[in-house]
Amino acid sequence: MKDLKATKTFNASSELLDGNAAVRGDKVAVYCGQEKITYKSLLKNVNRFANVLEALGVKPTERVMIVLPDSPMFVYAFLGSIKYGAWPVPVNTMLKEDDYQYMLDNSDARVLVTEQDSKAASVRTTQFCYKLLSGHGLESLMDSSSDEANAYPSGRDDIAFWLYSSGSTGRPKGVPHRHIDMIHSADNYGKKVICVSEHDVCFSVSKLFFAYGLGNGLHIPFRHGASTVLLPTPPSPESVMETVATFKPTIFFGVPTQYNSVLKRMDDSTVDSFKSVRVCASAGEALPPEIFRKWKEETGLEILDGIGSTEALHIFISNMPGDIRPGTSGRVVPGYEAKIVDDSGNEVEEGEAGQLVIRGESVTKGYWQRPEDNNEKFLDGGWFKTGDMYTQESGYFTYQGRGDDMLKVGGIWVSPVEIENVLIQHKAVNEAAVVGHEVEGLSKAFGYISLNEGYVDRSGHDGLTDEILNFVSERLPKYKWLRGIYLVEELPKTATGKIQRFRLRK
Repeated sequence: MKDLKATKTFNASSELLDGNAAVRGDKVAVYCGQEKITYKSLLKNVNRFANVLEALGVKPTERVMIVLPDSPMFVYAFLGSIKYGAWPVPVNTMLKEDDYQYMLDNSDARVLVTEQDSKAASVRTTQFCYKLLSGHGLESLMDSSSDEANAYPSGRDDIAFWLYSSGSTGRPKGVPHRHIDMIHSADNYGKKVICVSEHDVCFSVSKLFFAYGLGNGLHIPFRHGASTVLLPTPPSPESVMETVATFKPTIFFGVPTQYNSVLKRMDDSTVDSFKSVRVCASAGEALPPEIFRKWKEETGLEILDGIGSTEALHIFISNMPGDIRPGTSGRVVPGYEAKIVDDSGNEVEEGEAGQLVIRGESVTKGYWQRPEDNNEKFLDGGWFKTGDMYTQESGYFTYQGRGDDMLKVGGIWVSPVEIENVLIQHKAVNEAAVVGHEVEGLSKAFGYISLNEGYVDRSGHDGLTDEILNFVSERLPKYKWLRGIYLVEELPKTATGKIQRFRLRK
């Protein structure tokens, strides 16, 4: 492999596509419904989109906001913008007009690429902004554009694109990423952990506008000449299983909530759908050991749980094939470093809980125009404070919760995740979250749970909550017992499926 640091001109779009178009141009790069897009066709359409931006007079480094479902057009707009030198900004398709207004203004977007019926399309911007509507004119503009384009002469450390953080506790933050970041992630997690090759077909239930989904469905497969399967619609358990049965992916990416949902819909006629899959990966939130066990029992496949972030672009700690410890996030991915520190920044003893900080080539250099957050999160020496609490033993990292999720009961730190993992083992429990509430001025642990279908009609009976409380008490030391349980229809979550415990503390 060539020395990436010695390369003066480095455009991530060209790095991902040019070699594939030359070597395997007729191979299908993207499957989406009835569409099959070869690498040669993909490159041509990426070039056409780049030329549309040029014809509009868009300047390099100006922002191109993308509000599109997973589709070939998303890929054309994203990689076409990078090739031209503009900065694509893919954002969540499930937001409200107010959110799009904020992001369009915050990014000072010059172009919005979306669909006519999206909420983003009706937003009035404070700056001049072209609106390119997929299905209503954009395709015609591309058809009339040349399918050849020169790549903008960017450097490996130049900004290539933005993402937005989930904003679960405030306004989302712009997260710029460089041209090298996608390549670093794909070469390390993609090649050294899940061993992607040109023979693989990748399917990600998480969408492309998420950092996790972007890696799963775009830069990891394209970096290694593999194929990707895109699902434009929301990923219901039924549509996920149908997609797996139709396209027979070899690598399946999900999050714990989605694995759990698919498990509950799986039967003898659908379990065979996963026979083509050789690797299952999970991120977004810690995978409960019970879901790992049930998935392996039903499909014969082990799930590689890991942790990543928007700031790091993809997964930086992961379980590995042949080296899996259920209930942990695994070991540090090659190309990254991680350590656990106390509030003063000193490394803690093995087995002691502390804040997880990481370092690696794909970690952003800072949020867009957020100096206070940058001072708090980005530490000396290139370290980034993730906000997650972890323990580490023998090189294996175990998630304990977000920093503000940890409970201190009787002067002892308690991980909500540990109690949740016990709760989910009960046959009646679908999902669980544990938070602290004050009782007589002291913090006590309370559980919020949603029930499995067969138990919803028992939700009004105190006997069920008592049964679940006893179930927990029999399996944990007394200081980790729950003071009470609340039954809810659904737990509050972010768009990525992470449980928002802070909303339950209110």
